[in-house]
Amino acid sequence: MNLYRNFFSVGSMTLLSRILGFIRDILIAGVLGTSMAADAFFAAFRFPNLFRRLFAEGAFNAAFIPLFAGVLERKGEREARRFARKIISWLALFLFALLVLTEIFMPRIMAWFVPGFVTDKQKFDFTVLLARICFPYLALMSMMSAYGAMLNGLGKFLAAAFAPVMLNIVLILILGLMVFLAGDKPASAVFLALGVITGGFAQIAIVVWALYRTGMFPSLAWPVPGKDIGRFFSLALPVMFSGGITQINIFIGTVIASGAASAISYLYYADRLYQLPLGIIGIAIGVVLLPELSRHLKGNRPKMAARAQEKSLFLAMMLGLPASAALFIMARPIIQVLFERGAFDNTATLATASALGAFSIGLPAFVLIKVFQPGFFAREDTMTPTILAAVSVLINIGISLLLFPALAQTAIAIATSIAAWFNALFLMGILAWRGHFSMASRELYNHLMFIIASLLMAGILWISGRLAAGPLYDPASSLLQFGTLGLVLGTGMIAYFLILRLFGVISFKQLPQQLKSLK
Repeated sequence: MNLYRNFFSVGSMTLLSRILGFIRDILIAGVLGTSMAADAFFAAFRFPNLFRRLFAEGAFNAAFIPLFAGVLERKGEREARRFARKIISWLALFLFALLVLTEIFMPRIMAWFVPGFVTDKQKFDFTVLLARICFPYLALMSMMSAYGAMLNGLGKFLAAAFAPVMLNIVLILILGLMVFLAGDKPASAVFLALGVITGGFAQIAIVVWALYRTGMFPSLAWPVPGKDIGRFFSLALPVMFSGGITQINIFIGTVIASGAASAISYLYYADRLYQLPLGIIGIAIGVVLLPELSRHLKGNRPKMAARAQEKSLFLAMMLGLPASAALFIMARPIIQVLFERGAFDNTATLATASALGAFSIGLPAFVLIKVFQPGFFAREDTMTPTILAAVSVLINIGISLLLFPALAQTAIAIATSIAAWFNALFLMGILAWRGHFSMASRELYNHLMFIIASLLMAGILWISGRLAAGPLYDPASSLLQFGTLGLVLGTGMIAYFLILRLFGVISFKQLPQQLKSLK
């Protein structure tokens, strides 16, 4: 299997989804701004997304894919489909029970999730309403992730990577209608919540269709206990924390930020921006790397597994470090050009840019976590990442509470970044200590050059941004602003790769062949 091709398949679909997501968020900023309705919608939408990342994309994928790959490698497709039917049937039962209980007790749950809203009855009640509308999205996305995990285990990544595009298409259509009708903010938020559910059905339909075409679609059956079920849950329960550590830290930030007006909205817009490179680079690599490592390790090919991880790290740092530098230096103009219009004013721009700059410092760590965690999950070790995740959560809580009174939403971003660096460095260190990860002198040189080139690129962006300040900050012409921002960022990107070429890290003629060797 070509790791290069699969990485870029997932990455390109993620890029398309995130571009549409930016269009969606630009429209949300114009329609809802940082109003009460915006805070309520973002809190309600983040609630099912948190559990989706924990139960589905985090715990389920990390536990399911190594076991599924092992059955597929040793016993063939028929037994793999039978195994998947057992696991997914249990998942469906669990989701049904969770959905019913959560809808009943939503007011009590949201009082824990957004305690700062409780004193404002109108805001709290509206958040509960939107959360009840949005929460079934969890069940839809969890089942989609389960079927997508089967596709990934079979080496088919495109359909599951494309599915999130549908949510953004649905929401963009609804927001376009809201802009045209110029309706009030609470009504627009309700329509957005209904759009979330509609988009969820569209996503799962795409993945089910793709899996059905493989002949591996598993019918549901009444769940029964078994040894393989016990093994699955013993792996899945710990990874609910380690696999979804970023989302746990964001959840903690949401709880703390609910105590300041508009802080949740500022964090949401900043989160969306740093999630773009994280999704394209870190998440795409993690999605592809886990089944790749699992197959090699189950097939007793440790050298090929080590090579896959080594090359994934090369790609992650080559792309992640300059993205971090660019977001840090260009935080304010990026936020202003993308969002500052309609209900999103200059105060919101400065507050969001401050949070984005702090998030960007942690971006390389977020990417490293996605690269190193599969090294544990593929070996069916979910406990070690869980312990590290728990410690990083404590670090995040401590720093957030310490800094929030002075720095508000920026404190949340700083704490999240520091916690991510702790997690990433210890994941790498433990893998190296166990003999599962090492770097030769040439690889160390390459990574050092990535750092130096990113710093030089940051200086070029800083100078270019000031030379182009006139058109960049001119609110009279959005087209000129977008063009200038693209020119400045493009100049930085070209400079970065030219510096790498000068240092001998890459060759423009040999790079495609070098990447195609990722097998």
